[in-house]
Amino acid sequence: MSATQPKMASPAQPASDQQGYTAGERGIRPAATGPCEEPKASPFVWSLDRSSDVGRALLAATRRLKETDAETPQLDSAILMASVLGVSRNWLYAYPSRQLTGDEIERFEGLVRRRMCHEPVAYLVGYRPFFGLDITVDRRVLIPRPETELIVERVLAFVKPMLEEGQAPRIADVGTGSGAIAVALAVGAPGAMVYATDISEGALDVAAQNIWRYGVGEQVQLFPGGLLDPVPKPVDFVVANLPYVPTQELAELPRQVRDFEPVLALDGGADGLQVIGAFLLSLATAQGKARLRPGARVFLEIGADEGDRARDLAQIALPAAQVEVWLDYAGLDRLLVITT
Repeated sequence: MSATQPKMASPAQPASDQQGYTAGERGIRPAATGPCEEPKASPFVWSLDRSSDVGRALLAATRRLKETDAETPQLDSAILMASVLGVSRNWLYAYPSRQLTGDEIERFEGLVRRRMCHEPVAYLVGYRPFFGLDITVDRRVLIPRPETELIVERVLAFVKPMLEEGQAPRIADVGTGSGAIAVALAVGAPGAMVYATDISEGALDVAAQNIWRYGVGEQVQLFPGGLLDPVPKPVDFVVANLPYVPTQELAELPRQVRDFEPVLALDGGADGLQVIGAFLLSLATAQGKARLRPGARVFLEIGADEGDRARDLAQIALPAAQVEVWLDYAGLDRLLVITT
């Protein structure tokens, strides 16, 4: 497949068990080969009484997850139970006395045990809500965060008026991962074209599932390759959630992040801005400039304490551009915004 040939989105069967993924792809940790084990101090394997109903099972799971230092044990238990039963969380609280079958108990136990080992809930159930959409995820991609929704919100504020004026804006989503940003932009702005790139074939496969799921295959094209290199036409907007965690801080991340999410999507190098800095320099090359329409805007997610350093890098790489740091709703540095 050539660098400029789009990877077509196609219906793909999601894996029934995310533990089946291996470390065959760079940046993905080896998956567990067996069931999630209890902490060594525990003399037993956690299980439910076979006569459990929904309410008793949720209570037992919440207590056990709380003991393993889960941040939101009640919510985690409810999400896992709703996934097993194929119902909403509200349904669970409306029918707490609903008896569980043996198969349902076994499936719920398995998910709770894995959560006890800090495997992210999003990987366990196979999706994560993002900008009103349920985005399919597995261990090949970073789990979308609420703070990343700010990129979608701010870009749509520019794109929608262009569409109303009859223009056809083009957007590049660099390092698309699960495709969360690309799909949310396409759903929010019908008529916009999105070119989504990633160096990970596994990530592109997951993104293809989300593109198919939301029926935006006419708007979103996937391209394997790094940064803007595979983008076929000049764009009006560039969006990117590139790695920005300093390497030395990876070990300090919560276990559910550092032990399960792909290192490739997290590691921003010694200062956290290695990948972002390389991207900014690429925009200043003749090839990079050729991929931007006049007045194009670039939106990069950054760490909460990286605003000043990211602004300096952008101003050095692109001295003629307007560079700003936008805050999120918590008042923290979140977006580096460049107007070329």
